[in-house]
Amino acid sequence: MTLRIASLDAMAQLGQALADAAQPSDTIALSGDLGAGKSTLARAILNALGFAGDVPSPTFALILPYDPPEVRIPVIHADFYRLEGAMELDELGLDAGEPALLIAEWPERVGGLAGPDTLQLRIEGTDASERLLTAQPGLHWRERWQTIAGGGS
Repeated sequence: MTLRIASLDAMAQLGQALADAAQPSDTIALSGDLGAGKSTLARAILNALGFAGDVPSPTFALILPYDPPEVRIPVIHADFYRLEGAMELDELGLDAGEPALLIAEWPERVGGLAGPDTLQLRIEGTDASERLLTAQPGLHWRERWQTIAGGGS
């Protein structure tokens, strides 16, 4: 399933739609080359969930948690770029505590993230502003993704 994102405004609108559909225990896995728009989409989701401040990249911290009331639901924003496998992911203890929406950049660095609660999005640049987004929604995301993508291709 693919979706064209023609501008930053369109990316923000997608972030709003994803935030509206997201539930605790969901994962939104963002893949793509450097500069593809993974962090831009993650920021749009967090802003749409109610976070009013600047959203820093978790590249060096690896994980940044966000809790109500600053966001509608608990969120963990993770960047796995500096990790080298699933064993390192286990050491982060992401499954400890309350269920939270996981927004994960570079999931392929830890062997990928899949499951019924996972929406895998690959973002590719087609020119300076347009992006092509390819989605692989897990079972629990399929109907929600169809609604978000408007039927997508």
